[in-house]
Amino acid sequence: MIAAQRDIRKAIWAYNHADWYVNDVLAQAKKYSEAMVGTGSCDNIQAPNHAAAQAIAFACDQLGEPYVWGGNGETGWDCSGLVTAAYRTAGIAIPRTTQPQYDAGPLIPAGHPLMPGDLVFYGTPINVHHVGLYLGAGKMVHAPTFGQPMQVSSYRWTGDDYLAASRPTATSGL
Repeated sequence: MIAAQRDIRKAIWAYNHADWYVNDVLAQAKKYSEAMVGTGSCDNIQAPNHAAAQAIAFACDQLGEPYVWGGNGETGWDCSGLVTAAYRTAGIAIPRTTQPQYDAGPLIPAGHPLMPGDLVFYGTPINVHHVGLYLGAGKMVHAPTFGQPMQVSSYRWTGDDYLAASRPTATSGL
């Protein structure tokens, strides 16, 4: 065991003098550290599965397209239209608008790492107003708002109202 690992073990032990607790915390930390976190770039897509990679590739291909409220790709996109179409290309049906997308889940438990392809939501549980597609490395691709084209940006910022994330599956929106 290297010195840093011994220091972490000692720090956890100082918090709770139970070997089972220390081992559980270290095992959970290892699980998180091994999770694929993605690159945060459309130029080097990493995703945990083929469907997420396809959804990300589709969304990235829309970069620079205009924001259009209610947009479904004919003249531009809105946030929920973009992620709906992205997952449709991967064979996964999700609801068309943000609130039903959030409600469909499955939601990722708080504290669990995000994976490329996850949907990130903003607002409150009863008023979800924005969604983006997580790329990894703290970045998302999304249709931000009027006057701004599809773009990659940080999924968290000062003063945001980040709510939660979900991980679409073949049965999540049906």
